[in-house]
Amino acid sequence: MRKHRWGTGGWLAVAVVALAATGAGRSAEAPEPCCFTNDQFTGVCRVVPAQDETCASILGYLNNPGSTGKSYCDSTTIRGGWVPTRCNAEAQRRAAPAAPRSAGSR
Repeated sequence: MRKHRWGTGGWLAVAVVALAATGAGRSAEAPEPCCFTNDQFTGVCRVVPAQDETCASILGYLNNPGSTGKSYCDSTTIRGGWVPTRCNAEAQRRAAPAAPRSAGSR
């Protein structure tokens, strides 16, 4: 019978793979936000996914006509027509409505 000798390097590699698989080696940073736009919604909808959510699952929820129970996008009831967009200040400024002009500025 043949015995395998792993040595220190082999066991270290196994430990690293095991930690990566469990997520124990990851830092506790907040997830990146997901941003979406819709022609019927003013501005950019910005959502930080919960632990069991992804941007794709949130988009699926927003585009499902029968979905209820979540408070995404200021608890909007708009379903369908949502598309992903960049989550940067420039995209939010472009999506924001223009300020109304007063009678004195005409």
